[in-house]
Amino acid sequence: MPLNITPPLLNSSSPWATTIDDLRSLYECQYTGAVSTRTSLLKGGFNHDNAVHQYVFFDASNASPSVTPAASSKSQANGDAYSSAGGVSSLNTLGYSPIPLAQYCSMIKTVISTAQQGATREKPFIISVTGSAEEVAECFKMISATALRDGLPLHMEINLSCPNIAGKPPPAYNKDMLLEYLHLLAGVKTEHQSHTTGSHEVLVGIKTPPYTYMGQFQGLVDALAEAAQIFGGKCPVDFITATNTLGSSLILSGDGTPELNSEAGTGVGGMAGASLHPLSVGNVATIRKLLDQQEQLKGLEIIGVGGVADSDGFKRMRAVGASAVALATALGREGVGVFGKIAGH
Repeated sequence: MPLNITPPLLNSSSPWATTIDDLRSLYECQYTGAVSTRTSLLKGGFNHDNAVHQYVFFDASNASPSVTPAASSKSQANGDAYSSAGGVSSLNTLGYSPIPLAQYCSMIKTVISTAQQGATREKPFIISVTGSAEEVAECFKMISATALRDGLPLHMEINLSCPNIAGKPPPAYNKDMLLEYLHLLAGVKTEHQSHTTGSHEVLVGIKTPPYTYMGQFQGLVDALAEAAQIFGGKCPVDFITATNTLGSSLILSGDGTPELNSEAGTGVGGMAGASLHPLSVGNVATIRKLLDQQEQLKGLEIIGVGGVADSDGFKRMRAVGASAVALATALGREGVGVFGKIAGH
């Protein structure tokens, strides 16, 4: 079953998809074809601290933060935001959502059941999750059971690419770590989806980090192909979201000190927005080409993410093979109205 994202435009998992109000605004926007949640954990919420977990917008032309408060609204669970006059990029030292998975399942049911008249009830939610391979398998069971019990159009995206968690490098940079997730995922999908076909089928994606050399791309595709071969020629992954933020990035304030705080105290975090756009477009193009070279992987779809803020960026992502296009930084700065702008309205 292919992803049904119509129109092919949505938000990516980000701080601007944290609360029920965030999700409701995204769901009721006529220019989004799906809604992604902020990444959640199976057991309890992430221990978010405004003094440590922060984000900033900056001008892509000179890597300097603006001092003008952003006009757009921001999630209640985040630090201060800034706007810039040039190409908009962002840096964050955020972790995951303070809201756990079970609560997101409940929130989504409320959003759909109380949607304004005329809002589609077929618009899917992509629930972003992370944790150990065993925890992610349990996440799938919970999401699949919720979709079947409540008749909700739900999919799951596994965030294997956050650069901001101390002592936990992104698993998607390591083939063996990725295979651990894929093996458990294939088993649990086989066990729990034999009776949940059609509109109740929960598709599963992985969110990848920005890859910078061919060995990283090949490791991803080799892991997917190996998993498909082991499990009867069908890959346990249905889509790839490319890309997450680029780690090891730093923005300095005017006095030369880090603009943000972070868990390590360095202010180093993940970069997104305009500065990331060429790399993200290149990742989508390369992954698409490699997937198409293997018969068992041709059916995987790609959600292109990274620096899209206008119709030209949207078209570039689509031109290199993205089935749908998602955005975060532009959403954080401009609010849900950015989707209408991209759609030409």
